[in-house]
Amino acid sequence: MKRPYSALGGAFEYLNNDCGYEKWSQYLIEKLELLGCKRGARGADIGCGNGYFTRAFKRYGFDVLGMDISPEMLSRACELSAEEGIRVEFLLGDITKLNLNFKCDFITAVNDCLNYVPQSAVAQTFKKINKNLKKGGAFIFDISSEYKLKEIIGSNLFAEDRGDVAYMWFNNFKGDCVDMDITLFSRRADGLYERSDEAQTQYCHSESDVLTALKEAGFDATCEGHLGEDRRERINFICRKL
Repeated sequence: MKRPYSALGGAFEYLNNDCGYEKWSQYLIEKLELLGCKRGARGADIGCGNGYFTRAFKRYGFDVLGMDISPEMLSRACELSAEEGIRVEFLLGDITKLNLNFKCDFITAVNDCLNYVPQSAVAQTFKKINKNLKKGGAFIFDISSEYKLKEIIGSNLFAEDRGDVAYMWFNNFKGDCVDMDITLFSRRADGLYERSDEAQTQYCHSESDVLTALKEAGFDATCEGHLGEDRRERINFICRKL
């Protein structure tokens, strides 16, 4: 079984295209503006995946780079940016070991990035992020809620066939995390399908534990539901470095 997003990395944005990317990116830009980030602000989009939010930030006028732990994610991110004529720097990196060569006006980590960080590493991860921000810098991220991981993803099976790509997603809930086994079938140019497999683990984080860790790491933080609405499945954290 291969590492996370070795199979899905090239198709992630395509398979996730029903998530409302445009509205979601506008929400993030508006939140960053409220935290004082204007056009020209320098930032990093961590766990950028195939780079949709990174590209949206760049189009808006932010000076932003994208970072992800998956080479396959970044390879597709570079392709999509080139197709759209957007010049973005993408770096291979781990949010738990973040060490940029500049201080950011803002950092984002959107669409479950923090759910891939074990509970034992969350506090230190927030401290790393704090060190990479300017004083007063913005940090926006989200988590899939405990309810979502336990009750919706849980020990359930998901599958989809789009013709050119199909996947099967098997989950096993283990008390404080979900182990995921994913099989992807991608149609090649010759019409045959190529199989690839990967394994992922997402960790449950309670809202109160996250807020405590943020405070201890030197952030002033508030939280709200997805797009400022329902917080049952996704919780957004809006933070400023003190």
